[in-house]
Amino acid sequence: MRRVDLADGAIAGAVGSTALNVVSYLDVALRARPESSVPGETVDRLAGIAHVNLGSGARAANRRSGLGPLIGYGLGIAAGVAFALYAGGRRQPLPVATGLLGAGVMTMTDGSITALGISDPRTWRRSDWISDIIPHLAYGLTAAATWNRLRRPSDRGR
Repeated sequence: MRRVDLADGAIAGAVGSTALNVVSYLDVALRARPESSVPGETVDRLAGIAHVNLGSGARAANRRSGLGPLIGYGLGIAAGVAFALYAGGRRQPLPVATGLLGAGVMTMTDGSITALGISDPRTWRRSDWISDIIPHLAYGLTAAATWNRLRRPSDRGR
């Protein structure tokens, strides 16, 4: 595994994370629904586990609103790096890579909020699942397309 492959995986994960956020915010705008409280709740739980004081009032709220998305980008980038390890530096069929990346990052996200006791996907309604699946598919598609685009022509057959 070359370092450039891991960097390309991180880039693909960052691009996928951006797509996930764009689709999520479009959903917020189109359906006039509130933003998810999950990122802020995740920050609170992780800060509690790490015994980190976020402050109080507006300072804590501002830290939550800054750290929540950063955690999401971190998960997305980590999933891209994990995919690079799986792919071995080679291009991957777009449908397979889309599914692996989308399902992988969705599992990481939903698994972490379940483990932290923030939400239980078993209780979600159909609309909740749709609001979760579609952005993660956008992540998978854009991350996979980016990964394949970053592969040099000589990487296609190795």
